[in-house]
Amino acid sequence: MPLDIIVMAAGKGTRMKSRHPKVLQRLAGRPLVFHVLDRAAQLEARRVVLITGHGATEVEAACARQVSFSGQFDLKFALQQPQLGTGHAVQQALPQLDDDGLVLVLSGDVPLTRVDALQALVAASGGERLALLTVRLPDPAGYGRIVRAAGGQVRRIVEHKDASSAERAIDEIYSGIMAVPTRLLRRWVGQLRNDNAQQEYYLTDAVAMAVADGVPVVAHCIDDALQVAGVNSPAQLAELERAWQLRQAHALMEQGVRLADPARFDLRDDAVRGTRAELLCAQDVEIDLGCIFTGRVELGEGVQVGAYCCIANAVIAAGSVIQPFTHIDGEKAGVRVGEGARVGPFSRLRPGAVLGRGVHVGNFVEIKNSQLADGAKANHLAYLGDATVGERVNYGAGSITANYDGVNKHRTVIEHDVHVGSNCVLVAPVTLGADGVVGAGSVVTHDAPPGVLTLGRGRQVSKTEWHKPVKPLKN
Repeated sequence: MPLDIIVMAAGKGTRMKSRHPKVLQRLAGRPLVFHVLDRAAQLEARRVVLITGHGATEVEAACARQVSFSGQFDLKFALQQPQLGTGHAVQQALPQLDDDGLVLVLSGDVPLTRVDALQALVAASGGERLALLTVRLPDPAGYGRIVRAAGGQVRRIVEHKDASSAERAIDEIYSGIMAVPTRLLRRWVGQLRNDNAQQEYYLTDAVAMAVADGVPVVAHCIDDALQVAGVNSPAQLAELERAWQLRQAHALMEQGVRLADPARFDLRDDAVRGTRAELLCAQDVEIDLGCIFTGRVELGEGVQVGAYCCIANAVIAAGSVIQPFTHIDGEKAGVRVGEGARVGPFSRLRPGAVLGRGVHVGNFVEIKNSQLADGAKANHLAYLGDATVGERVNYGAGSITANYDGVNKHRTVIEHDVHVGSNCVLVAPVTLGADGVVGAGSVVTHDAPPGVLTLGRGRQVSKTEWHKPVKPLKN
């Protein structure tokens, strides 16, 4: 039976206190609803109907862009305006679904439901039963309770505000996720009434209708409340963020990665560049506390990442050491760090930075769109932009490539074994020949021949007739 999915995404999220719709708040670098759409793709859904309301234009545009990249299912939208309850929301979506399918109802602000739990729920429905995803909570306040008969069969769901004191004592709650044949759901939703405390059309009333029609109602009960936790406030979003990140941290540690503190680890999507979160680690990788990995990052065998590093879209080869407070962001061009390289602390590698084996990039050194061959060193307070640097080059403290003339970028070529002294300015385009030396404080505007000393600075002058100014004495 084809699987169709309805995603509830119409809520305003007043407690978020944000201009942005609740379902577009970010978890692990991507909107909450994108996590739910991921589940739809993993379940191989035929069609997804996203119910929008508050911020509908913004939500629909974001989701349409996201789904267009993969094209894994047909995405439709249904506007719920005004918002008169969950049953009313489903009423808006059903005209876009065919009766030959099974409907899975999900919430756009519940991002951590596992695929295996949803697969089990779909299997429990079997195309002929109404299946509910439930969980037992120590404090079920605010949730709809599962009311069972003496034999354990599900009879109905009662909303918290409509529940009696005895029903409120029930600790098994409805998660808001159900699986049901479309043809049956269409019939029950058409019969919903709003004679309740909230004067809303409750989708949960379909359970009692199924029982009355003799359709079996089953519950797939899970013991992980995080899988059905929603987001209604910044505090809840932060709680789910830590839960998500701890899940990623434990998965990495099971692979052998050493994390100094799993509670202070972050793996995020690169939402700006559309790069999905993926951290690939070889054997014996060590990651200190407070590190943030964004997009796709590969760490080779024995790589050590120091505390509070931010690394995005990069490949770091075996044996390299990334010292604390280093910032690496490859964006779309990527960054590559060769075997045994040493980067940081407080270094910055920007898009197009490619470091060879054994390269040293030290504190407060910035590299952009430049290639450093094996053994090259830039140890202190330097900038290399749009440069090709040969093997064993020593690039002095305070030196920079002046690569931008105000209109165009130009390239600097530093051939092998060149020594660039401190505080030099290399005005591109310029080439420094192999084995040469550039004296400290030089401004180099023309190509330098190989094997020579190049100086580009004014002659030092000491004036003996000069007198240091003296402040007048105060009366």
